[in-house]
Amino acid sequence: MPQRNSSIKDEKVYRALRRGGASEQKAARIANASARDGRSAVGRRGGDAEPYDEWTVPELRKRAKELGISGYSGKRKGELISMLRNS
Repeated sequence: MPQRNSSIKDEKVYRALRRGGASEQKAARIANASARDGRSAVGRRGGDAEPYDEWTVPELRKRAKELGISGYSGKRKGELISMLRNS
């Protein structure tokens, strides 16, 4: 069994998110929010942003720049989306 991380407040949610492909940081953020506020409250949150699939390439590049991701300039739309989802 993997070693327990004391900074993760809801290990079950964290492990499920990691198995689903979420980054360590994203999984920790969601798991800790669900432990703090309750899973249903976290599930109701979210923005009104369109899915990345509906963004244009220039919009995706701008978002990558905002997030400090490097190596995005020569990427195609699918590659940009993958980079953004895995950051």
